[in-house]
Amino acid sequence: MRIRLLGELTVVSPSDQPVRFTTRKTALVFAALVLAGRRGVRRALLADSFWPGRGEAQARNSLRQALVDIRHAFPAGNRAAIEIESDLETVALAAGSSEADLWVFDHLIEQGGIGNLAAAAELYRGDLLSETSIPDELEQSFQPHRSNYRQKALQLVERLSRDLKAGGDTAGDQACERLAERLLASEPAAEEAHRAMIRIYQHRGQANAAMRQYLLCREALQRELGVEPEAATRALIETPLEAPPPQPSVTAVQKDAHATVPREREQPSVVVMPFDNLSSEEDDYFVDGVVEEITAALSRVRDFFVIARQSAFTYKGRFIDVREVGAELGVSYVVEGTVRRGGDRLRISVQLVDAESRKQLWSDRYEGASADLFEFQDRIAAQVAGAIHPAVRHAEIESATRKPPANLRAYDLVMRAFPKLWGQNAVAIAEAMKTLQEALQLDPKYGRAHALLAWCHALNITYLWSPDQAAELRATLDAVDRASGLVEDDPTALTACGAAVSLSGDQQRAAALIESALALDPNNAWAWTRFGWVGIYQDQAAEAQERFERAMRLSPLDPFVFNMRMGLGAAYALAGRFSESVAIARDVVTRNPNVTWAYRQLAAWAAMNDDMKIAHWAAERFLAIQPDYTIAKYLALPSLRDVSRFRETMAAGMKKAGMPEG
Repeated sequence: MRIRLLGELTVVSPSDQPVRFTTRKTALVFAALVLAGRRGVRRALLADSFWPGRGEAQARNSLRQALVDIRHAFPAGNRAAIEIESDLETVALAAGSSEADLWVFDHLIEQGGIGNLAAAAELYRGDLLSETSIPDELEQSFQPHRSNYRQKALQLVERLSRDLKAGGDTAGDQACERLAERLLASEPAAEEAHRAMIRIYQHRGQANAAMRQYLLCREALQRELGVEPEAATRALIETPLEAPPPQPSVTAVQKDAHATVPREREQPSVVVMPFDNLSSEEDDYFVDGVVEEITAALSRVRDFFVIARQSAFTYKGRFIDVREVGAELGVSYVVEGTVRRGGDRLRISVQLVDAESRKQLWSDRYEGASADLFEFQDRIAAQVAGAIHPAVRHAEIESATRKPPANLRAYDLVMRAFPKLWGQNAVAIAEAMKTLQEALQLDPKYGRAHALLAWCHALNITYLWSPDQAAELRATLDAVDRASGLVEDDPTALTACGAAVSLSGDQQRAAALIESALALDPNNAWAWTRFGWVGIYQDQAAEAQERFERAMRLSPLDPFVFNMRMGLGAAYALAGRFSESVAIARDVVTRNPNVTWAYRQLAAWAAMNDDMKIAHWAAERFLAIQPDYTIAKYLALPSLRDVSRFRETMAAGMKKAGMPEG
């Protein structure tokens, strides 16, 4: 019998059949018995922990039933492997021939030696019961055990990495690395795991990677705990970060070229540095190819200036502080990464760093099969570009917010307007419009400001936030016309114009504008989102769903992700999948209560799903915000002029939810 508690609770019989428990609480009682081992646990303590507040007699009865269920969970032929020994005071698990991973884990550590320690590292697939749902009232019962085993794992990874320096065992090296990565995935500030990774890289002769790991460690400790690395960690790096070793500089010709890069520009600048190859030299061509593809993908964004690959590759093969890179290339942001091969799998880690503060703004990890190198390369480039775009925009917004009003440029004002656009309520949009108009006073030919202003006017139309719909429609189309001729190379502005035109009722023109944006930047998540809404307004459920899903894959942490999700809900509703629509809308209003229009959708979709309690609640919330709202006003929206199924479904749902008709 194989029992696993490290990670997910699983029990497998000798015939490789999973053992199923009748309830989650029964499974957790079994886990508690495994943790107690042969010494057992007092009945009163077990009953009180698992059934608090029920009274002693009822709690003990529930415990007896759970023990009966545990016995019945094991096939008759396996009773010798698992037996429960109990008396009036104590319950214990007589394991027989069974093996629990944490028992073996403890035994291997006690035995010592590279082989045993490596085997113990492989057993630690996660913190105790970390992948098992535990009710809040039971969490305190398992937390001490979880902390105990995590501390053992941290001690193990450090001990194993120290032994590797002298041992040189390849299997131990890989097991230690995998354990360190698992520990860091759940606790980025686990300093013991960082030290282990530094030792591993030094053991392999990868000094640059060791230094990079130290920098990651320092950044994580500052971010999570507000502290500096311990002396033991600093001692692993011979030269402190504040005094980097002398490096051969770029040539005078290259320095002259770098000096021509303007430091103050109307858009942020980014460089994609050569990634560190942590595998064999035969992967060098793939690593360089990934960097080239990411550089090309970012170059299509047009929201920021991207340094050419040739300049970035002058730094290949040597450690350079990002602040030095920023100064030499005149860039605001640096993209760094590593590539590691494990068998037939490739793992790519990428991070975006502020060149001035060295602050990590975004990071992610990607895995793929080495057999599909080129497909993997293209996918990573698209996802990295899609994720970095909103990360840079967020950083630029923060920078603009910190500037004194007297120093604001039109660009800074547009950056300040963006968070208001994400607000998606009448007050936020009014504030955004005011800021955009200030930008246009500074630069009347700022095409993006005109485009975003058109989008704001269109939102006032579609959500009935303005009493003069005709005036808003004229203002929308006027702003689109003013942007025309100024935004042909700006995917974000083209998308804003397309979205405004779509909400004004011309879906064909909207599609053309958004397709132009996607031709310039095929990884623009907002363009795919608005293209999805065009699909909704054209009653194309399948096409809309595919576009929204693509947008979410490209930018899962995007500030506009609620709009992508509501679009996906609309696609489901259009296809008659109302329960899925309701689930999405409920989550959106919970996470984004300021997105007031989502209550309208939730009310309609819940009513169509015959969930009248939710439908009435959502309708009441929406009407409290917009008391003069009517279904007749909704049906008169320009965006629904040529729509049939979606328009009719929403109207029927709102009527059923009790919203006023006219």
